[in-house]
Amino acid sequence: MNRTLKTALIATLLLTLTSPGQADWDDDDWDDEPSALSFHGFVEGAAGHRLQSNPAIDDDWTLGEVRAQLEGIYQGDVAEWRIKLEGIGDAVMSEFDVDLREARVSFPVGDRTDVRIGRQILTWGTGDLVFLNDLFPKDWVSFLIGRDDEYLKGTSDAIRVSWFGDRINIDTVVTPRFASDTYITGERLSFFDPARNEIVGAPPRLWGRRPSTSVGNAELAMRVYGMTGANEWAVYGYRGFFGQPTAFDSERGDFTFAPLNALGASLRGPLAGGLYNLETVYYDSADDRSGDDPFTPNSEMRFLVGYEKEMATNFTVGAQYYLEWLQDYGSMQDSWPFDPAVMPDERRHMITARLTWRLMRDNLIISAMNFYSPSARDYFLRPTVQYRFDDQLQLNAGIHLFGGRDGHSFYGQFEDNSNAWARLKYSF
Repeated sequence: MNRTLKTALIATLLLTLTSPGQADWDDDDWDDEPSALSFHGFVEGAAGHRLQSNPAIDDDWTLGEVRAQLEGIYQGDVAEWRIKLEGIGDAVMSEFDVDLREARVSFPVGDRTDVRIGRQILTWGTGDLVFLNDLFPKDWVSFLIGRDDEYLKGTSDAIRVSWFGDRINIDTVVTPRFASDTYITGERLSFFDPARNEIVGAPPRLWGRRPSTSVGNAELAMRVYGMTGANEWAVYGYRGFFGQPTAFDSERGDFTFAPLNALGASLRGPLAGGLYNLETVYYDSADDRSGDDPFTPNSEMRFLVGYEKEMATNFTVGAQYYLEWLQDYGSMQDSWPFDPAVMPDERRHMITARLTWRLMRDNLIISAMNFYSPSARDYFLRPTVQYRFDDQLQLNAGIHLFGGRDGHSFYGQFEDNSNAWARLKYSF
């Protein structure tokens, strides 16, 4: 889409959002029946700044944008239609963009089946900002620079079929064209490159060659779930690709997305006045089952256990333990082509703690979601505050603090990307 068209679309959207007649869109001037068509949305300004200079990126701003969203929902007799359109003016990247975040139709087929087709946001699993069986697209850039957590979830152009039985339910999702994560490219956030053994930024921009569009490369995800007493169980399956370009094609000289098969399970329910969750998954790296290809991800086992409880009135504490266990580690050691000091650990342990304090009838929410790895000795601290002036105006602010013993570890590599951010949002 050329810049002139983008600018025109954004201007049209902003004018629509600020139109004096906006509040009356849901009213029916012809009769007293409620309209099946409704609109709502928001306008938001956001800014984020590094807490220190970054030698790899010559820009101290990590976030600077105005975002306008308009969502329309039409509830018909047979189907529900939903569209969510955003216009974004991004000062950091010096660009305007229009994003079709959702465009889908949902309808029943018989008494037990629902179908949803189009661009949609998909999610399942039990983790709190930790994902095992949820292999749908994620936007890691948004998550690390201070956009709303809603934007951590990316979009998929998919078909979702849900069948509801008496004891079990089945979700099936087919994504004809692979949808990758929005990963760190070096343009806004720097990262560690083991090939160069240093923290790098763009240019050159990290780029991954996506799989060709074909029936064989379509993503397939499935969840079978149900209740046993008060406990919810689920079994998951996935066939597709790793969400980030962690494989390297030495013949063509570019990064690629390695094929991935996954099989997992979860359990969640009440325990001692709180809620527990258990989840596990096996990642089968289909192109490197022996683990001796240094340019293809190893297979992995992942495990998560968590617990959340309201410890006092309006004060909730949640904690999780998470494990990533690389398979065929001996073969990986034998074939590792880079500095042995930067080779990933066979087992990466991580602990998370979320503290949430709700005050002033939930108008003020003080929270901290912190990540710490005792094996890598690195951390990601996320203290935030949310203040709601009224039903329409809301302020969010926080700090993202990264650090660690080693500059090549998962969170340690982002130390120079530590930032403070704030967002002011007007909803209608």
